[in-house]
Amino acid sequence: MKIGIHPKYVKCFISCACGYNFETRSTKGVIKLEICSHCHPFFSGKNKLIDTAGRIEKYQKRLEKKLNITK
Repeated sequence: MKIGIHPKYVKCFISCACGYNFETRSTKGVIKLEICSHCHPFFSGKNKLIDTAGRIEKYQKRLEKKLNITK
């Protein structure tokens, strides 16, 4: 391996928007996340939906229209 071409591998502090913090090692010193394994619905088992642009409501309205037409 060549000397001096690899990035430094340092302690990294990771913080999530939900408030969960932990420490690991990475090439970056600080990483800020919007969602982590503690607050993500797939990993936490909670049915909390995260919607930033109203996509869920839009889909539900389309689904209701489709179901009302077929009834």
